[in-house]
Amino acid sequence: MTKRTLDLWPIGNCQTSALIDRAGRMIWACLPRVDGDPIFSALLTDDDFADPEARGYWSIELEDVASVTQEYIRNTPILRTRQTDMHGNIVEMLDFCPRFKQKGRIYRPVAFARIVRPIAGSPRIRIRLRPCSDWGEEKVEVRYGSNHIRIPHSAMPMRLSTDAPIGLISQESPFRLERDMHFFLGPDESFSDTLRPAVERMLDDTIAEWQHWVRGLATPPEWQDVVIRCAITLKLCQYEETGAIVAALTTSIPEHADSGRNWDYRYCWLRDAYYTVEALNRLGALDVLEGYLAYLRNIVDGARDTDSGGHIQPLYDVRGNPRLDEREAKALPGYRGMGPVRVGNQAYEQIQHDAYGQVVLSSVQSYIDQRLYRMSGQEDFIALEEVGERAWNVYDKADAGLWELRTRARVHTYSAVMCWAACDRLAHAARALGLYDREAHWGERAITMKRKILSKAWRPDSATLSAEFEGDTADASLLQLLDLRFMNADDPQFLGTLNAIERELRRGSSMLRYSAPDDFGEPVTAFNICTFWLIEALYLTGRKEEARDLFNEMLDRRTAAGLLSEDIDTVTGELWGNYPQTYSLVGIINCAVLLSKPWSECR
Repeated sequence: MTKRTLDLWPIGNCQTSALIDRAGRMIWACLPRVDGDPIFSALLTDDDFADPEARGYWSIELEDVASVTQEYIRNTPILRTRQTDMHGNIVEMLDFCPRFKQKGRIYRPVAFARIVRPIAGSPRIRIRLRPCSDWGEEKVEVRYGSNHIRIPHSAMPMRLSTDAPIGLISQESPFRLERDMHFFLGPDESFSDTLRPAVERMLDDTIAEWQHWVRGLATPPEWQDVVIRCAITLKLCQYEETGAIVAALTTSIPEHADSGRNWDYRYCWLRDAYYTVEALNRLGALDVLEGYLAYLRNIVDGARDTDSGGHIQPLYDVRGNPRLDEREAKALPGYRGMGPVRVGNQAYEQIQHDAYGQVVLSSVQSYIDQRLYRMSGQEDFIALEEVGERAWNVYDKADAGLWELRTRARVHTYSAVMCWAACDRLAHAARALGLYDREAHWGERAITMKRKILSKAWRPDSATLSAEFEGDTADASLLQLLDLRFMNADDPQFLGTLNAIERELRRGSSMLRYSAPDDFGEPVTAFNICTFWLIEALYLTGRKEEARDLFNEMLDRRTAAGLLSEDIDTVTGELWGNYPQTYSLVGIINCAVLLSKPWSECR
């Protein structure tokens, strides 16, 4: 039995993506989009890869392999895997999804390319191509041609074009690798060019495209390689066709062992997307913001066109569709057999008032940033005011909160503050447009909201803000009051809240979201973004060395690919939850930018 881990390497092109394990096997990829049906699903099984009945992966393995090393080509999501056998024979494999400019547009097909090269000795390899379909329900019967293999996947028929021996692939026989071999798994159509030079050219062009993108990032001088890797991976989480940003590339990785907290994160949460564009804005990656704003404008227009009074959901699919009905994929046993595997996410039905704040916060830069291709104007502002009107009307009403509690509703302080931020930033946008009467209108509302939030959430007996109005609960989300500019770092009320949160929720060098029992009992693992929020709060309140030490501890917890999932076991340090998680990568970027010394001190 092979123990699955989250030590995985993402590849992608902002249209499609895949995860490669430490043996170089492709074990997760969905068609025709990140939220589609997996063609490789072994991530969500506990099968032994040597089992002839095991499905859902694509491996190119060196016989008698003794060691494997992996790294990305510098400043790209192109993975280089080197396998060495016990006799010193070596093969190298390059995995990537093509992405480059062609004929005036970005070429980003639903395709996966692999190049395998002999590096030393006389290596023998074995190729296993075992796709699946219909969430593991269907064993795909591949069809072999002279130079290709057809895969009749139900969501999108695919074709593997290759110069490797088809007959030996079909029977999974080992053979000597005496020359470079090329594989292009894409739509079921004839490969129109000569395979070898075409795939090699795709590799060169994809390297150039990603390195050009990275060259435009305004990274901090410290932890530069860390930030670059997080930025590339956040870019991979954007579905560029619409601009949507998914919370993670996976579904149903549990928050801890056998927890049942298995959720599908392959959708666009407006909250997660806001944090993502905010982090990338700090690096100057405006292309992600511009794409997302186009997506967001369509979401706002869609809310206006319904009879819901402008209600905005917390999440949508990558094409902006609102329905994400949740079901279980019974044929897949789950990560390490820890089901259920969920497809869809019923949280789309929830009331989460913080969404209005995230819409406005994401949008306000487009009123003031002269670098953007499309700046927002009065027509956009009129639409955005409707979002602010909703925020004003609901800020003191109960909702499910940002942690999406399924069985109870409260007036959550974080949600209320996000609604305040919507009105406060609308005032900023109005000022940028010269609409001074609207600036006064929204500014006055923001003042009223702030007064009520502080009166309802403040607990004088414990000298802390509560996570709920009229309550007395700790929640790590209150650390965000600094970033939202709701409070200052020297405010005694914030300092008291910080002390209470640390006392209640800190577990060594990790932070829980909350400690009170929820729908599934008491939380067990820590939530990585909360630890980064703590690091920011420590730094801004003067505990700078402690913040740096804790940040370096968090960096040590990353996978070999330099990434994090959603959760971490506070005792063992094992990562849990969907991967790679945008929240966690955002936390790395934000802390690195905040804690790093300036470039002027490095020259």
